[in-house]
Amino acid sequence: MPELPEVETMVRGVRRHCENRRVETVEFCPCPRQPIPVFPDRGTFVRVHGATIESVGRLGKRALLKLNLGDTIVIEPRMTGLLLVSEPPTELHLRMRLWLQPSRGLAATLRFWDRRGLGTVSLLDESQMQQLRNRLGPDALEMTLVDWKQRLAKTSRPIKVALLEQSLVAGIGNLYASEILHLSGISPKRRADRVRGGQLSAMAEAVRTVLETAIRYEGSTLNDGTYRNALNEDGGYQNHHRVYDREGEQCSNCGQSSIRRIVQAQRSTFFCPSCQR
Repeated sequence: MPELPEVETMVRGVRRHCENRRVETVEFCPCPRQPIPVFPDRGTFVRVHGATIESVGRLGKRALLKLNLGDTIVIEPRMTGLLLVSEPPTELHLRMRLWLQPSRGLAATLRFWDRRGLGTVSLLDESQMQQLRNRLGPDALEMTLVDWKQRLAKTSRPIKVALLEQSLVAGIGNLYASEILHLSGISPKRRADRVRGGQLSAMAEAVRTVLETAIRYEGSTLNDGTYRNALNEDGGYQNHHRVYDREGEQCSNCGQSSIRRIVQAQRSTFFCPSCQR
């Protein structure tokens, strides 16, 4: 489930514990569940030992640990992955530990925990990082109105489906796509290349409003409790959802229609038939 707000929240939570600290050891934990993909392989990570984490950042829905030797540890949480500087929800699903140079008041380890084992960990050099950047669209929080106009004009897919395409725009996932379209009053079925004028402006503004507000509330923790912040605590934005996972409830905006659910590209879409004609 982690999307841009959740990954940004995790990155902010671990940053002060990791930046400018030396990695002493990388440990891939034994786990009886589905193993996570590690690229290029686990043995390659020995070259991380002794390196210093220069910066902690984000690329779309991936967390980046930039090392002083030029490599970058790229962690993609996907559906159930968490970056933690506290005890994990369970030891059973712990996938990786980075043991850090001791420093008073800071966490001794950075943990990657993943209940379903869908996340990935990669160690990429500068050339590989550039290839990754080239595959992704601009970050959703950095898109301008001109960017949106140019990119949406290239596809006739439904706007909800287009927002999930990471090569078009990086960072937006299923939950926030529904929230963005409701706030901007756009039907999720509308063709992306037909979102123009006032609707396009409203959507560009809604992207920033929804994502920045979700970051402020430290992401969304749904009923399954999967997402947790870097301190293993709930997010708070789920209490402010307009449509997501609210099928059958009255729309909080118009007060006239009930929220409906449809399936687009094998993903649930929630919308108000009155507000989003």
